[in-house]
Amino acid sequence: MIAKRKRRFGTIRELPSGRWQARYRGPDGLMRSAPHTFPRRRDAEQWLTVAESEMLRGDWIDPWLSEVTLGDFGRRWIKERTLKPRTRDDYEGMFRNYVEPHLGSLAVGDIGTATVRQWRTRLLDDGMSGNRAAKVYRLLRAILYTAVDDGMIKRNPCRIKGADKETEHARPVATVQQVYALADAVPPRFRVLVLLGAFTSLRWGELVNVRRVNIDSNTGVVEVSDTLSERDDGTLDDGSTKSAAGRRTVAIPALILPDLGVHLAEFTEPELDAFVFLGEHGGRLRRSNFRRATHWAATVGKVGLPAEFHFHDLRHTGNQLAAEAGATTKELMRRMGHSTVRAAMRYQHSTDRRDREIAAEMSRRAGLAGPDFGELP
Repeated sequence: MIAKRKRRFGTIRELPSGRWQARYRGPDGLMRSAPHTFPRRRDAEQWLTVAESEMLRGDWIDPWLSEVTLGDFGRRWIKERTLKPRTRDDYEGMFRNYVEPHLGSLAVGDIGTATVRQWRTRLLDDGMSGNRAAKVYRLLRAILYTAVDDGMIKRNPCRIKGADKETEHARPVATVQQVYALADAVPPRFRVLVLLGAFTSLRWGELVNVRRVNIDSNTGVVEVSDTLSERDDGTLDDGSTKSAAGRRTVAIPALILPDLGVHLAEFTEPELDAFVFLGEHGGRLRRSNFRRATHWAATVGKVGLPAEFHFHDLRHTGNQLAAEAGATTKELMRRMGHSTVRAAMRYQHSTDRRDREIAAEMSRRAGLAGPDFGELP
């Protein structure tokens, strides 16, 4: 006969095996059992005491929820998020290739910090770069933060110091002379695309989605509100910009306004909703057909830029020029379409040349003043 004893909170009973089982009624009125039996009655009582205290403190975790596998929860998490198409592709790919094969079969409640650390170490040992591992780690951390919010686990096990940090590698920066040489080297219909890419800080997806109505040649500004995303399967998606900060109006340097006027007259249809930049055969401009039409890899080499120079790297020239022109962090953020200061600070830190010029002038003036610190000329 199974011995059972009534308690103020929960029940304990001895099983035919001699081990003890603990059960209690959760806040939802349903009975829950301890995940395992206990060798001694006292162990079962202590477990119930902890469960009761968690309920009283509001820290109770539904054990049924924590038994949901990370694979099921992660796929649902991505499906329920409001994401840009390209971002969704990235998340699905990272989860499918790097998270689910290692952790997908584990219950969310069984994933501890040690498990996460071992998983990350394995990714790195298998040859994944530190920056890629940081992206995958941040995805897992975001998923598990939602698990905390949903009452599945008490705290996020992604607590590895520095695991979310990426090492910034310096990208090549084109000089103004190289930008113009590149603009001269590509087919004429892409000349202004290169110039705007360098001097307005617009992203590729923003540039190829600009319509005639978005450009005011008289005041020299371009309005950015939409972007074009090219998904992994080749489909194109028109949508809003990456963030609220991406919706902005950017001043176009007067230097390139004459080139812009020529482009609008020769390569853009007169309708207000006409796209400013199209492919050679009148279709939407993709990265692939742009690289093919411009022979990009060979062309950048001819103007003295490294083979790994990307169209996106053109932004660095304009951003650096803006920083050297004295743009504040906030002004740089607005021009670049960023909502955080991290990227803007990179260009403010990159103005070492201007800082050296200031130091040299300070030295010159101090030297002219002489040791008696007389009045400066």
